[in-house]
Amino acid sequence: MAEKKINPAVKMVLELGPIVAFFAAYIALRDKTFEIGGTEYDGFILVTAMFVPLLLATTGLLWWLSGKLSKMQLATAVLVTVFGGLTVWLNDDRFFKMKPTMIYTLFAGVLGVGLLRGKSYLRAVMDEMMPLQHDGWMLLTKRLALFFAGLAVTNEVVWRTMSTDAWVNFKTFGLTIAVFAFFMTQGGLLQKYAVEDKDT
Repeated sequence: MAEKKINPAVKMVLELGPIVAFFAAYIALRDKTFEIGGTEYDGFILVTAMFVPLLLATTGLLWWLSGKLSKMQLATAVLVTVFGGLTVWLNDDRFFKMKPTMIYTLFAGVLGVGLLRGKSYLRAVMDEMMPLQHDGWMLLTKRLALFFAGLAVTNEVVWRTMSTDAWVNFKTFGLTIAVFAFFMTQGGLLQKYAVEDKDT
């Protein structure tokens, strides 16, 4: 499918909508228990069961509207399906709570492998959005790989030592704010290594 332009607001809704819906549904159902087919499921499990198809639907819609999906979006969809499915199938919320750990470990690992090969895989994904010199891409990739590794460790600490409420708040707000803050703090690097427009 050829790549098409998509309204940035629509793109944001499709990307963040499932996360917001997950949080809202969890708040509404967290204290409830449901019996389905003779098995009791708490609100978290039920919300996870709704989140997986919602994420797949919005990801499919994003692909249909834009004509492409990034490798990060594909990896996220696969891991959400696997860990969300295990959570519902085994009626065990630990699998879904591990999902961010697996995602960020995967991203850190892929970026790390690229760095060991002297390449920035991040550049292949984001070069059109912010063209940088080679050294800039390498430095940004190194920082992002370490950042993702830090998020993976932090997620493990949070879900293993804190309540489900605390983890849901961390996943919904903490991770989003952390990623936003990371890129906001890279302004100096982006300015230093920006590729100047030859026509200017």
